[in-house]
Amino acid sequence: MSLPPPTLLIVDDDLSNLQSLERVFQRGEAITGDLRVLTASDGKEALDLLRKQRVDVLLCDLMMPGVSGLDLLKAAQTLSPETVVVLMTAYGTVETAVEAMKDGAYDFITKPLKRAHVLRVVGKALERQSLVQENRALRSQLDAEKRRSIVGQSLAMRRTMEIIAQAAASHATVLLLGESGTGKELLARHLHDSSPRAGRPFVPVNCAAIPEAILEAELFGYERGAFTGAVQRREGRFAQADSGTLFLDEIGEVPLHLQVKLLRALQEGEIEPLGGRMRRVDIRLVAATNKDLRRAVSQGRFREDLFYRLNVISVTVPPLRDRLDDVPLLANHFLGRFCTKHGKQVSAISPQAMQALTRYSWPGNVRELENAIERAVVLCRHDVIEVGDLPREVRGGEVPQTSETSLRFEIGTPLSEIELRVIQETLKHTRGDKRLAAQLLGIATRTIYRRLAEVSDEPDAPDEEAKG
Repeated sequence: MSLPPPTLLIVDDDLSNLQSLERVFQRGEAITGDLRVLTASDGKEALDLLRKQRVDVLLCDLMMPGVSGLDLLKAAQTLSPETVVVLMTAYGTVETAVEAMKDGAYDFITKPLKRAHVLRVVGKALERQSLVQENRALRSQLDAEKRRSIVGQSLAMRRTMEIIAQAAASHATVLLLGESGTGKELLARHLHDSSPRAGRPFVPVNCAAIPEAILEAELFGYERGAFTGAVQRREGRFAQADSGTLFLDEIGEVPLHLQVKLLRALQEGEIEPLGGRMRRVDIRLVAATNKDLRRAVSQGRFREDLFYRLNVISVTVPPLRDRLDDVPLLANHFLGRFCTKHGKQVSAISPQAMQALTRYSWPGNVRELENAIERAVVLCRHDVIEVGDLPREVRGGEVPQTSETSLRFEIGTPLSEIELRVIQETLKHTRGDKRLAAQLLGIATRTIYRRLAEVSDEPDAPDEEAKG
């Protein structure tokens, strides 16, 4: 399925000229190709359109009352930096138009307008946009090959990738299910890079890492003055992902009152920034969770209608213990990456060390393997990683156990103190992995950050946790 045709916005306060130009482009497909044409009779109307939707080329009159063509040029550079601006001007204002080109305008056309010249200039502007997007898509594909290659040949992983490949060609919503650390964000990026939206924005959001009080503003944006501290307008993640893909990790952590707005955004393709007006967005949504959303629905913690809207195509990402055949491939992949990163000359992993890696059950999944190989590369004193270079629990081939399997408290111990102690001891068990600890305890990750922040200088929550 191809992307929507490019959009041309024509702005002129002379209605007869505006209508004439609209007809010119509707009949000029041989030069401009398939084209969506919008019109505005003044600068204010044009600004509203620029705020609401993507505009590839803006063709506007230079001299207009109120909001002039120069004003629109400056606004477009802020609201839609990728928009190409072409100005229309009378002979007497050519010098002004030339100055405008220095400020970022692509070209200008003098009046009286000639049909062939107008079509040629706008056609070149559209061609420029097409080349820019094509180059961006190629760079994105190259970057994906270098940084986001999917490693795995096991039967479980092959089946997963087959579903991802089929889903990528569509615009359907995809729900990625699986334990923490299995690489759900990596798969979401791969899906985007393999889709018709490759080269357009890919915007990841970890819903568990953003405090509930500001999650709505982060997702939907806000206007200046919408609340105390909103000193300037800010686009939300939905607007940033317009025409591309939005990845909502830990979707199960979105509070109920925000699930209503999220449902509307998916159903209607509309978002409402705080303090602003409704605007349309064109996004492909990929969501991920390590929670049982069906159980959350039955418990009243997740909206049933939103669940079915998300669950169009569900993909369960297998844990690493179910694809141990992939451990050697992954280990060697990480070995090459971390040798380059740390400037080490480590050429291989010994057979004994590889046997230990494939014997371990990897409760932290691919992320834990990645960390284990990085540690081994850094600590390795020779050119081959040996068993002794691996973490202790991996050497034993068992899931790490804490020295204590139970906790004891005096009667009358405050609940807050008990909660903090349980969190701290669970973090020891998970070697500091807060998301794994939260999963074991059945609480939100941000709860752990909040409780730890109350007793230390640790920040409440990072902007984005490790990939999930």
